[in-house]
Amino acid sequence: MITSLSIKNYALIEKLSIDFSKGFSIITGETGAGKSIILGALGLVLGKRADLTSLKNKEEKCVIEAHFEILKYNLRPFFEANDLDYEDETIIRREILPSGKSRAFINDSPVNLQELQELSLFLIDIHSQHQTQELSEEKVQFEIIDAIANNQELILDYQTLLKTYKSDKSKLNLLLKKQGDAIKEQEYNTFLLNELVTSHLKSGEQETLEADYEKLNNVEIIKESIDKSLAIANEEQIGVMHNLKEIKISLQKIASFSPEYFSLLERISSLLIEFDDISTELSRCSEKLINDPEQLEAINQKLQLIYNLQKKHQVATVDELLEIQTQLENSVLELGNLEQEIAFLTKSIQQKTESLDALSKAIHKKRVDAVPVLSQQLISILETLGMPNVRFKMDLNESSTYFENGKDELEFLFSANKGTDFGLLKKVASGGEMSRIMLAVKAILAQYSKLPTLIFDEIDTGVSGEIANRMGEIMKEMSQTMQIFAITHLPQIAAKGTAHFKVSKATVGEDTQSELKLLSSQERVVEIAQMLSGTVVSDSALNHAKALLN
Repeated sequence: MITSLSIKNYALIEKLSIDFSKGFSIITGETGAGKSIILGALGLVLGKRADLTSLKNKEEKCVIEAHFEILKYNLRPFFEANDLDYEDETIIRREILPSGKSRAFINDSPVNLQELQELSLFLIDIHSQHQTQELSEEKVQFEIIDAIANNQELILDYQTLLKTYKSDKSKLNLLLKKQGDAIKEQEYNTFLLNELVTSHLKSGEQETLEADYEKLNNVEIIKESIDKSLAIANEEQIGVMHNLKEIKISLQKIASFSPEYFSLLERISSLLIEFDDISTELSRCSEKLINDPEQLEAINQKLQLIYNLQKKHQVATVDELLEIQTQLENSVLELGNLEQEIAFLTKSIQQKTESLDALSKAIHKKRVDAVPVLSQQLISILETLGMPNVRFKMDLNESSTYFENGKDELEFLFSANKGTDFGLLKKVASGGEMSRIMLAVKAILAQYSKLPTLIFDEIDTGVSGEIANRMGEIMKEMSQTMQIFAITHLPQIAAKGTAHFKVSKATVGEDTQSELKLLSSQERVVEIAQMLSGTVVSDSALNHAKALLN
């Protein structure tokens, strides 16, 4: 439960610190006095987003701090899971800086808003007027039935499985599309692959073939040039080889006369050896040259095949063609792998479908058992709230669709009077009836929930004094097991509280400020008398107020 709240520099509040007790607390005040500001500040502590408009003084930071007593609520696992220090009296603090940045702390450990919001689900339920309309939404109606049916664990298991089921379905759809596209391309890809495979391409082959083609295509010119070179080199009387030998003999005669001549002899000797080697190599080249038109044609055909393949695949090398061949081979193999993956996912989805169906049937059965319990308890409470002929009809129908909470569809039908047909709650219930139904729902859920604190924000809208008196009794009874706050304009409800706070607005100089004050017994009498009669308090109003309090 919340034990204290302090607010600094928020909206119309400059500084406020207030303690709360267990039981049933009342908050009253004139319209516009600042009751919504108190709830807004509490909302920030519970993880709602903030902006600079929250700051009263734009130059100073806003600080809101709330203390919660959580010993009885088994929240230690939450703190451990989020790596937070656990304290029986937990402190939540929210700061909004003039820069617009917001910070949140749990027991002085910084946290993000999501963690704050998750913790708040275990601490406080603030029921505002617009939430009464949510009662007509199917999602909220299911939450009520499931709370009574104790379906939370089953639904959590169902939702976890549904998430993986949807993921598998999505993967399967992608694979099926991929398979369809692959099948369309398979015939053409297979043709391209066969074309490359039968070409027997090898890395570096193109360069070798082009060199061989040039040789064979120009064999006569090459042979003529080589033979001419050999003739010049080896002519008996005037050949290069003969002349080089003559030069060597001449240099041998003078080599001993000078190191310079000896060096020239060595060089001519080396040149003669090199030239002799060149001549021998030219002879071998000449011997290997064969005019082979068939070989030339074979090489030409292979080169044309390579050039055509390069043009078709828009590449420039054999290596790139070989890479494309590998890709096509993988593409053909991938189709086989796709079939295996599709078979595996199909089997997995079938298994998950069976499990989801089993879970949804278990959820449905528990809901069917819970519906008459909920209906009877609602009728019992609403009869005391001036609705003696109220009836409910909750039709649960199993569908083939997997919803987020099972496979059920729900019609929550309602009739307030004898002789009137059932109708959808959102269409036939008046504002006052919806307020009473919501209170009844909260009273029932309080028996199944371990929530520490519940705040009713003007749940008494549209009800008469006598009904308000009975609503107050129900809230007072609920406060025996949980902390209840009621923000109200009705004295009948205000008189039921064990503590009474008043929100007021005052002008201090040029400034307007909101305050929250715990009323004494006498102040409380006056406040309720004013709620009964207005600003001018009569003796009869004071007596009436005392009677209500007693």
